[in-house]
Amino acid sequence: MTADVMPRTVPVPGRRRSAKPGRGAVSHRSSIAIFTVPFGILFLLFYLLPIGYAVWQSLLVVERDGTYGAPEEVFGWFTQYALVMQNGPFWESVGRVLLFGIVQVPVMLGLALLFALLLDSPVLKGKKFFRLAFFVPYAVPTVIAAIMWGFLFSPNLSPFTDVTRAVDFLSPELVLWSIANVVTWVYVGYNMLIIYSALLAIPSEVYEAARLDGAGQIRIAWSVKIPMVMPAIILTAIFSIIGTLQLLAEPQVFRSFSSAVSSTFTPNMTVYATNSIPNVNLAAAFSVVLALATFVLSFTFLKLTQRKADS
Repeated sequence: MTADVMPRTVPVPGRRRSAKPGRGAVSHRSSIAIFTVPFGILFLLFYLLPIGYAVWQSLLVVERDGTYGAPEEVFGWFTQYALVMQNGPFWESVGRVLLFGIVQVPVMLGLALLFALLLDSPVLKGKKFFRLAFFVPYAVPTVIAAIMWGFLFSPNLSPFTDVTRAVDFLSPELVLWSIANVVTWVYVGYNMLIIYSALLAIPSEVYEAARLDGAGQIRIAWSVKIPMVMPAIILTAIFSIIGTLQLLAEPQVFRSFSSAVSSTFTPNMTVYATNSIPNVNLAAAFSVVLALATFVLSFTFLKLTQRKADS
């Protein structure tokens, strides 16, 4: 007695069944759109459009029909940028913040790295307390911190009058470094947290291998930890460079305590003062030049550090 046997499909090695296109791909694209479209809209509205508007405003000039005629904005090409290049106080402020950054940024990042290494060290006791103590200054608003330090540095208001009368922290020679002290006090904890997070991501096997080779805590910190968190240090350095060129709140507050801080003390203060005249078009040109300088410095620093890491 024979039975009909249905032939079986023998799978061919190395060949996969093709999934039906359509439903899975569409849902996948929909998921991507749900997460990216809101960001793209906000990025366009609050980043790209303001930049484009600032560039457009910087290309306009104000003309009047006669002495008392109504002002009218007309296209002036690079007239405003020529005025920027001839503006001595603006370039003095750029040089001032560059000097500020050359000194303040390495000191701040050095302290942040030191605190992060201390928190990651097995020798330190009370890590929760010190982690909170190092980070608390960042929770203080920048304006409040500047006011607080301004009172401490003021010879007539400070509780340490003997010190402030002997050393004038608000003098033209020292006021820049008094502002640097405020910035360092506020942002050390923020940068420490970024570096400390990178330290926590290092596998414990790396430390065990270093100990087997006879390395102590200092040697592990110098030869293992610092090289492995170098990307985090570079990231904090780039953030600090950008923040240095955008310095505004601290010197603006210190104007109330020291006559050495002028309205053009930093580039952002120059932009703010020019816009208050009002001269919106020149202020926009200042802003565009400052943004380009920030981009060039940050990009150059990133490329130099990458080249050094690859060599």
